[in-house]
Amino acid sequence: MARPIWSGTLSFGLLNVPVSLMSGERKVDISFRMLDSRDKKPIRFERVNAETGEEVPWKDIIKAFEYDKGSYVVVEKEDIASAAPQTHESIDVEAFVDREAIGLRFYEKPYVLVPGKKAEKGYVLLRETLKKTGKVGVARVVIRTREYLCAVAAEDDALVLLMLRYPQELVEPTEYKLPGGKASDYRITARESEMAANLIESMATSWQPESYEDEFRKRLQAIIRKRLKAKGATTRIIDEQVPEHEDTTTNVVDFMSLLQKSLDENKRTPARKSAPAKKAKVAKKAAKAPAGKSAKSAKTARRVATR
Repeated sequence: MARPIWSGTLSFGLLNVPVSLMSGERKVDISFRMLDSRDKKPIRFERVNAETGEEVPWKDIIKAFEYDKGSYVVVEKEDIASAAPQTHESIDVEAFVDREAIGLRFYEKPYVLVPGKKAEKGYVLLRETLKKTGKVGVARVVIRTREYLCAVAAEDDALVLLMLRYPQELVEPTEYKLPGGKASDYRITARESEMAANLIESMATSWQPESYEDEFRKRLQAIIRKRLKAKGATTRIIDEQVPEHEDTTTNVVDFMSLLQKSLDENKRTPARKSAPAKKAKVAKKAAKAPAGKSAKSAKTARRVATR
């Protein structure tokens, strides 16, 4: 059983759907170990001091930023922790955009969102609505200490989460020398354009990903099997099974009222800067409210959060 990379809730408006984030890719590259050619023993890589050449244990290794050649500023664990986002348990959808609006260069890595126990209704509601509207949700998720920009999209029976690159990570094509202008600027004739279009049309087909294979990997595997047979070598792989956690979430949610309330409030996930102010406002409001009403509100908030 595959192990979840992350577990929490997928939040849009006032609806919270418990989900687990599962890997959406499978590494099939053939990996190699480096051996000493003289005795075929594995080579071990060590962490050594660049000045003394001595090995440095992990406990003595710290992180630093090289702000100039040979000049460093040490960054403590506390510094990294203070910069990390506070929200670790939810995928917060901030907006919905047209699926085609996000350029191909932004997409980085796929994951599959799996609903928690008895959370299928909210999962299917979002999936089918995304299909119907042709939208994807733009969200943020924190994995370990890193915050990522991502898109939540519907694909067949699944909600998939696609990691996105931030705009600052992309190199603008205009930075390279590219041939701009119209086809006529390059003396491309109408006949040439027509022939190119006919060629593309003759090669057009439906997308069938199963018909494509990594031929290099197949040939390399055949070579390895041949060598294993010749040498008589054997290997043993141990696969650890991870027990699945039971989710206590129920599927009894008043989706209509939550959806209507979200629409009425035109709710959007607040910017991180305004979060403390909002919390303070809620706390102040709770303090002014009568004790019975405050307890009732807290109970309602807990009920919504567990769904």
